[in-house]
Amino acid sequence: MLKENFNDLISFLVVARERSFTKAAAKLGVSQSALSHAIRSLEERLELRLLTRTTRSVAPTEAGEKMLASLGPRFAEIESELEALSEMRERPAGNIRITAGEHAVDSILWPVLKKFLADYRDINIEIILDNALTDIVTGRFDAGIRLGEQVAKDMVALRIGPEMSMAVVGSPAYFDKQGIPATPQELQTHCCINMRLPTMGGIYAWEFGKDGRELKVRVDGQLTFNSLRQRIDAAVHGFGLAYVPEDSVASEIASGKLIRVLQEWCEPFPGYYLYYPSRKQHTTAFALLLDALRYKN
Repeated sequence: MLKENFNDLISFLVVARERSFTKAAAKLGVSQSALSHAIRSLEERLELRLLTRTTRSVAPTEAGEKMLASLGPRFAEIESELEALSEMRERPAGNIRITAGEHAVDSILWPVLKKFLADYRDINIEIILDNALTDIVTGRFDAGIRLGEQVAKDMVALRIGPEMSMAVVGSPAYFDKQGIPATPQELQTHCCINMRLPTMGGIYAWEFGKDGRELKVRVDGQLTFNSLRQRIDAAVHGFGLAYVPEDSVASEIASGKLIRVLQEWCEPFPGYYLYYPSRKQHTTAFALLLDALRYKN
């Protein structure tokens, strides 16, 4: 019976984690009907209901939660051991899953990976672009990339980038018409391009600092985005002021498409770190990636 259940157990674990038959089927590469049949067969053999299904959601029952908590880590250990077997190959190999925000991928991760993947053809890397503070353990990621101040204390953190600064920018046409703000407080009288936060769905308050003084300013405007590139493009086309990482608009500032203001209020802060669980056992592939991403002054 145990042998017959392995595939069905894996199917259950994926559905329970994803809370969706649609997402789980896509991840497993099977049809929803086949997946539903596998779960139903498992429940019948165990004589237990493992999932509560509604038209809108799927959630583990009490028995399902217990099975998820018990079997999830064990299957993760098996996967880790199987990956470790790849160390016996002549060339480093394995799969690495990383979650990171849009700017971190564009500015840090992808530039490094272009050379890394060319050097190590048997290492596969999956990048999930996500600006939310994803739980990498429950999400079954090997690592995440976030700003240093956002990394949980129980994680191992590796610095992979320099300090960062934010920049308030606008187009020449916008400033000709609306004038230049002299202080962060004056931004409240300007049209600004807001950012929707990935967690809780709130609007980001622009954060400033000068000579030890910290200040948060809530701004208004016609546009709100949850992506960086659209905020920059909107600023270039004169729809308002944007508050973005300095390096992301360096070329637009150099070309004159955007003008930076309030620079003295935009103090540097810790940049990006790659983080992972302290108990994670390094494979050769993961260790090589850590070395490639490690920030070197």
